[in-house]
Amino acid sequence: MRYEVTTRLTPEEALQHAIVHFGPQGTGLAITDRNDTGVIFQGGGGHVAVMACPSKSPGEKTTVELETREWDYAVRQFMAHVA
Repeated sequence: MRYEVTTRLTPEEALQHAIVHFGPQGTGLAITDRNDTGVIFQGGGGHVAVMACPSKSPGEKTTVELETREWDYAVRQFMAHVA
């Protein structure tokens, strides 16, 4: 399933929130890949991929795109937290 949410957080802040929410200290998923624009988590027979895209205009919102298998509830909780 694919999701999208906008936030006032910077892309870096949004990714840090994702790491706290989905990572070993949060939902308990393992970080399998990370770069400047995204992070991928795996575990429990599924995955969550998070990509944060900065807006093209200063002061505008960041778009966070999420793709998941088996972790829809946790993704919806994360989206409510950062929105």
